[in-house]
Amino acid sequence: MFKKILIANRGEIALRVIRTARELGVKTVVVYSEPDEGSLPVLLADESVCVGPAASTASYLNVQNILSAALMTGAEGIHPGYGFLSENPDFAEMCREHGIVFIGPTPESMRALGSKAGGREIAAASNVPVVPGTGVIETVEDALLAAKQIGYPVLLKASAGGGGRGQKVVRTQEELRAAFGQAREEARLYFGDPAIIMEKFLEEFRHVEVQVMGDGQGHVIHIGERDCSIQRRNQKLIEEAPSTLPDSLRQEILAAGVRLAKHVNYAGAGTLEFIVDRDGNYYFMEMNTRIQVEHCVSEMISGLDFVRMQLEIASGQPLTMRQEDVRLRGHAIECRINAEDPDKDFRPAAGKIENVHFAGGPGVRVDSHAYSGYSIPPHYDSLIGKLIVHGDDRDHAVRRMKRALEETVIQGPKTTIPLYVKIMDNPFYKRGAVMTNFLKTRMEA
Repeated sequence: MFKKILIANRGEIALRVIRTARELGVKTVVVYSEPDEGSLPVLLADESVCVGPAASTASYLNVQNILSAALMTGAEGIHPGYGFLSENPDFAEMCREHGIVFIGPTPESMRALGSKAGGREIAAASNVPVVPGTGVIETVEDALLAAKQIGYPVLLKASAGGGGRGQKVVRTQEELRAAFGQAREEARLYFGDPAIIMEKFLEEFRHVEVQVMGDGQGHVIHIGERDCSIQRRNQKLIEEAPSTLPDSLRQEILAAGVRLAKHVNYAGAGTLEFIVDRDGNYYFMEMNTRIQVEHCVSEMISGLDFVRMQLEIASGQPLTMRQEDVRLRGHAIECRINAEDPDKDFRPAAGKIENVHFAGGPGVRVDSHAYSGYSIPPHYDSLIGKLIVHGDDRDHAVRRMKRALEETVIQGPKTTIPLYVKIMDNPFYKRGAVMTNFLKTRMEA
């Protein structure tokens, strides 16, 4: 096991890694930007190093400063969390060149799976169904021909993208002519890569993902699946585990996820994302080669600590857990509490938290870096924290989540809590009728 690691992230995920590391007796170094100097991870880590000003490009994406901090403090490994450098194969390779362990998959796996085009190819080679679509499209003429073959509407997606960014729905030839150049430019601005792929756009579907863990030594297991269908603008809001899919379909998707991860001899925590249409057809979308924001719900139903598993695997320990050893119990739900105003198109609401009281009691977990007096900086995402509950079954979990939401008080910025209370009362949500267009089509029922 490591003696000291550096955490190249901020907020609740940095705090999450610190907590597990402390339980394992592993010292932690956290890097931070100037506005994050008073953040909870900085206050709780064994050491902290400022790596730059507010802009992410000058701090949390500043590879030179982060590697220098790791070498200066004697960190043996770097945990990237999610976002920022977590899926950057060049960074992982630079860690390796400097004798530092990147706590995640190999650069080779990340490169193979990091682009949506590459992921589609690997899925096909693994006999995993993909949404009808294309590889990278270079010209608008090729795009028009592909759309004619696939059938409108189609979705233009940044091949190097993630988090719902760099996507455009196109319904006609005229829209496609106008949107193609825009999509390439957005892909370049967001991800530094203008490559675009095209897929058939499904109007209504469920977003289901498979959590896997591999040791890079040929052993891969799944730790169930999650339903992440409650979204706004392709950004997840509520996640739950397990899904409400029929068991036969669930087992097919789980097997497909493991099959694909084994194909690349995957190491560490990873998530395979699938679309499930109204007819029960499922298609692979992409693989996230990192720990997910919503990993907590899978931890709650499995009793496992995924960060601990990441650290063990990265330190060279084989994965001793077999698939039959994974025991999933009950149902868990997570609500992402964001500093946003749902009544004003989710406008960000950065600012000072005057007072905060998080829910407690049986089956309630809170992952948050917020505290009374903490000022949410406007430079990063608006996540204040995650409220997670576990119940005996889904109905119990829904009732427990509503109780926990009503018990949570955050004074200062507007938050998404009132929206979540309404969702917990929604009859469609209560019976598990969740789709990615839920907020648009089912919130008036």
